[in-house]
Amino acid sequence: MEHIKTVIMAGGKGTRIASAAAGIPKPMIRINDKPILEYQLECLANNNLRDVIIVTGYLGSIISDYFGDGRKFGLSVSYFHEETPLGTAGALFKLKDKLTQDFLLLNGDIIFDVELKRIIDCHFKNNALATLAVHPNSHPFDSALIITDHDCRVTGWLNKEDPRLYYKNQVNAGIHIINRELLLQTEPRQEQVDLDRDILKPSVKTGRLFAYHTPEYIMDIGTPDRLGRVTADLKNNIVQKKNLAVKQEAVFLDRDGTINVSNGFIGRPEDLILAANAAKAIKIINDSGYLAIVITNQPVIARGETDFETLEKIHMKMETDLGMEGAYIDDLFFCPHHPDKGYAGERPEYKIDCDCRKPKPGLILQAARKYNIDLPHSFMVGDDMRDAGAGINAGCTPVFLSGQAAAPDPGNVKTYKSLYDFALDFEVTQKIKAAK
Repeated sequence: MEHIKTVIMAGGKGTRIASAAAGIPKPMIRINDKPILEYQLECLANNNLRDVIIVTGYLGSIISDYFGDGRKFGLSVSYFHEETPLGTAGALFKLKDKLTQDFLLLNGDIIFDVELKRIIDCHFKNNALATLAVHPNSHPFDSALIITDHDCRVTGWLNKEDPRLYYKNQVNAGIHIINRELLLQTEPRQEQVDLDRDILKPSVKTGRLFAYHTPEYIMDIGTPDRLGRVTADLKNNIVQKKNLAVKQEAVFLDRDGTINVSNGFIGRPEDLILAANAAKAIKIINDSGYLAIVITNQPVIARGETDFETLEKIHMKMETDLGMEGAYIDDLFFCPHHPDKGYAGERPEYKIDCDCRKPKPGLILQAARKYNIDLPHSFMVGDDMRDAGAGINAGCTPVFLSGQAAAPDPGNVKTYKSLYDFALDFEVTQKIKAAK
């Protein structure tokens, strides 16, 4: 990947976090005695991406004096200084002669530790004009949201001010691969160019804008709260351990009766109601560094009781409700099959004995392959012994949620009344492990 240049947009002033950025550019804010930009350069070096252009603006000499030519970081670093602000993309048009092929573009105010080869491979596989790293975050209600189809092609873009009802928690993370063709076919109307509104969002109509969904750690430090969170996460090694090159640990979660109130088969988004404290429980899992992945049987598809589009809206409702309380899931896998026949309106193509319907472990194994998950150090949590069985069959630690009723004899399966009760115990366990 050495031939791919990286452009870092590092001209920010940091007005929303003025106390931390007093007298320095925003990307030079120190976290645990190291500038944000230095964390970025270290990640680039670890990914063998060594040719870097840093775009500077406000007090840019502080950046160039600190990093120099980049040799001490194992990189080759050059600079483009904006004498007047050019927006989040204006400098790219000034650099067109140097950007002769696809390049990596980074926001200068994010902390991340990402296996960048994955997004680069995704970009070239799709022959994309641009590929955006997208991820769930704890505040999707005030973030721009990326809408994709099942091929990860971007089909819509909701800015913060755009109306929305139910949505997938999928936010542009600030890491992009840009095809030079996109710059050549864009005619900026002014010197200041907004990357999202002037270049990327208008490119949705081409069908060549793609998203790469990742649960890896990417967080901007735009507010004092986020700066504090990133500082703690770096100190506790959460940033580094979420890189997908490292074996991941996960809490797999059943849906009905675990995350949402069990109320028969759900056929409409409005019927999904979060269980008491479910969002708080999932937020504890998010904060731990474990992945939160939903594994759910949805025979409503095979029975003909709902369709895939409606099921997707149901899951959007769940993600929307979780996001309003600062929680998120990293991914969701569902089984649409049902082996028993005889239902009015059933869909015969899904009436099969599959490998993905719990208690079979197919969905868990699929997630493990996608995210490099260490199954023996992961959990499967649900309110049905089929959930526990899927966990056992996959090699996870099974957890059974009994509700208020007396639990069936679960054998060696650990039992809690609710997901929140499990999460509280899980939180204590993680703190003890971190202290050792």
